[in-house]
Amino acid sequence: MTAVAPESTPDTPDSRPARAVRGGADGRRSWGVARSVLRVHRAALVVWTLAVIGLSGWLVWLTEAAAATERAAMEACDRAGQDWCDTTMGWTGYSPPVEWIGLLTGYLFLAVAAFAGSALIGRELESGTARLAWTQGVSPTRWLAAKLAVPALVVTVGATALVLVYRWAWAANQDLMYNDWKAGSAFLSRGPTTVAYALCALAVGTLIALLLRRTLPALAVSLAATGLLGYLVAQFRSSFWPALTVTSTTQDVDRPDNAWELGNGAVIHGRRDPNFDIWQCDGTVAEGRRCLDDLGFSGTYVTYHPESHFWPLQLVESGVVLAVAAAATTAAFLLVRRRTA
Repeated sequence: MTAVAPESTPDTPDSRPARAVRGGADGRRSWGVARSVLRVHRAALVVWTLAVIGLSGWLVWLTEAAAATERAAMEACDRAGQDWCDTTMGWTGYSPPVEWIGLLTGYLFLAVAAFAGSALIGRELESGTARLAWTQGVSPTRWLAAKLAVPALVVTVGATALVLVYRWAWAANQDLMYNDWKAGSAFLSRGPTTVAYALCALAVGTLIALLLRRTLPALAVSLAATGLLGYLVAQFRSSFWPALTVTSTTQDVDRPDNAWELGNGAVIHGRRDPNFDIWQCDGTVAEGRRCLDDLGFSGTYVTYHPESHFWPLQLVESGVVLAVAAAATTAAFLLVRRRTA
């Protein structure tokens, strides 16, 4: 029997491999889900964009216009021979607005958590919109991936822009500022921790919304959880990088300007004692010296972070917060797969 060669089939859309067709459909479906996320939450996108533009514009105006006005007022105050010109002028009209913008920038993650817990996930689970999407050819994991990826991109771009503008504004007029690098507003809003906290808030809010499946409870718990996380991390911030300790054989210890002082005290019998009262030895100089010698006093010490530790502290804290974000994201996907199995 003679073997018959298979007939060649034309390269038509109907004859293409099913896998390629599915790949194209999946790509279009992924873009469709992402586009639907942008369309459904366009109001939040507009608010976020206006907030970023408004805060950035405010910083630019403060740096370029308000700072010059403040310096002119300070010079007039000095020429008039008035006292405390730096305090009455520069520390009241320029620094507070910049610090408020820093607080808003650094703690924007609370708004992100509220949005993720309520509008982004909680409302769609409570109303049944999510299950409707799952019946239209969109898998739950693909739906969740789009719900996280699109806001994550928008939040990252906006938060990064705010951080860059704030860093420029904060450094431009340091002589008019009374908060330094270790202040809460300046520390958070001048580095990657702002972006890390925003992404973590998005992940935590999503996980809480998946657990509760109710809009208002998810909003409240997301705010509380992310606020508690920020508070706890701030308590351990000083321990994220080894601090420096300097000692002196006298009662005065020389440390750098703008250092973040963590503790100080006396060296008693070779050990650091933060509670030692050096003023308990009174009398003449000789009597005071003899009293301190009897108590074992050999000097004083100060433990601190210099300003050069800003970036190590920033990077370690960002890593900790991003680790929490990764854990929350993983838990969210596992929860969705388990509930929709």
